[in-house]
Amino acid sequence: MAAQPISLALQGGGAHGAFTWGVLDYLLEEGSLDIKAITATSAGAMNAVALAYGYAVNGRDGAREVLEAYWRDVSQRGAPLAAASSMSPAFGPFTPFAMFQALTNVASPYDLNPFDYNPLKQTLRKIIDFDVLRAETEIDLFIAATNVETGKARIFKTDEITEDTVLASACLPQVFKAVEIEGTPLWDGGYVGNPALYPLFYADVPKDILIVHINPLIRKGTPKTASAILDRLNEITFNASLVSELRSIAFVQKLLDENWLADRMQSRYRRLYIHAIRADQQLCKLSIETKYETSWRFLTELKNRGRDAAQTWIADHKGVVGTKSSVDIKDEFLDNLS
Repeated sequence: MAAQPISLALQGGGAHGAFTWGVLDYLLEEGSLDIKAITATSAGAMNAVALAYGYAVNGRDGAREVLEAYWRDVSQRGAPLAAASSMSPAFGPFTPFAMFQALTNVASPYDLNPFDYNPLKQTLRKIIDFDVLRAETEIDLFIAATNVETGKARIFKTDEITEDTVLASACLPQVFKAVEIEGTPLWDGGYVGNPALYPLFYADVPKDILIVHINPLIRKGTPKTASAILDRLNEITFNASLVSELRSIAFVQKLLDENWLADRMQSRYRRLYIHAIRADQQLCKLSIETKYETSWRFLTELKNRGRDAAQTWIADHKGVVGTKSSVDIKDEFLDNLS
């Protein structure tokens, strides 16, 4: 049976992107889905370009190899920070991460990082040949960054993707200087699109969209410590744009289902089938601090969780791809509308 074409939407979330690595690794190994397009942000953008480049070079096996090479290099370059983090219990509440976070609250990267050192830049240069990526990939890519001046999303398409565009998509403004492209300063795309779904609405790509979440949508209970409050605020902030887009999709699908649109309008909208691999259970016990944890043990543990989640999703939902959504977006995002 031919593989079913699908579009992917990959969230950002620092080292938690290794969960997405695991999802992609399993999907590539299992082989029943044909990845035709990817919209992605931040860590999701890193996964997207690694997959697309590897696939262009050597198919599914190449994609898996480049994804592993990317995350292994991230781990190796982050080894000093991982070593410091491992000593966190000795510091009590004053962990290396807590001290770094406190420092970034009073000083900017223009003060703390004047030479704009970013280990991801070296990793990308080592692992990805962007000239080959742009020339050879058959996967449509859409990478989101935030325009600092306008607050709007800047979407980079396949033929625009470079080292700088990917770094812009992952540019946390508390840590790195804004990435300037054609005179425009850019920050992490997660603020306005994590990931941005709308590029898939207008492109000639599969109408099935599989979203890989790494920021839990649901977390039961009220956070009461400073760190727990910060964690939940971070999750809500970085999910807000996605939730808004899913609400819009749900509303349009409702209009189509109930024939509320005039005939001349229906042709302007196409039906989308939404699917999701959620990380609510797999990642909900992890704190924001672990988004900076790059030990190989931790990254491979997240990878294995991602593989398990993808295997479960394939077993439960592969059969509906191409025919309907496996997420009831009307129930989840339009629950207050009749």
